Amino acid sequence: MQEWEICLRLVLSCVMGGIIGYERQMRHKSAGLRTNMLVALGSCLIMLLSQALYDHVEGKTNADPARLAAQVVSGIGFLGAGAIMKEGLTVTGLTTAATLWVVAGVGLAVGAGFYLSASVTTGIVFLILGNLSRLDAWVDHDHVLSLSIHTVDRPGQIMRISACIEDLRLRSR
Repeated sequence: MQEWEICLRLVLSCVMGGIIGYERQMRHKSAGLRTNMLVALGSCLIMLLSQALYDHVEGKTNADPARLAAQVVSGIGFLGAGAIMKEGLTVTGLTTAATLWVVAGVGLAVGAGFYLSASVTTGIVFLILGNLSRLDAWVDHDHVLSLSIHTVDRPGQIMRISACIEDLRLRSR
């Protein structure tokens, strides 16, 4: 592989990760432009390294250099897990974690030279993130209830109130 193609792949992975990261940044999510660019760039570099290692050991050993790139898929889970937070009855960050996982895949695809599939994936992810949240808001017909609770300050009172709210299957926004 020529050096110009290696550089092109690295830059292209940053651009594609940046497109997805831009959408996240505009929505003030925890993993924005820089995070997504870095994940795409790092996974692209690992894929390039895997390919280079394979070229060097092909026919000389039964080692599998592709395992290096495969570890990106499982390793990115640790980064994604850090984006998932549980706040009371609400879980946030799942889409951010999924976005990081997909961006790692985009980086691997660019690193492997699959430009079209990486481009199509980038476009699809951008459309999903940008448009399906609008669809959710349009379809979401939940009724909003404002609840104000005044109580005496006693040990265990908040737990009893929380249990009542859970029994009623109410959720916070």
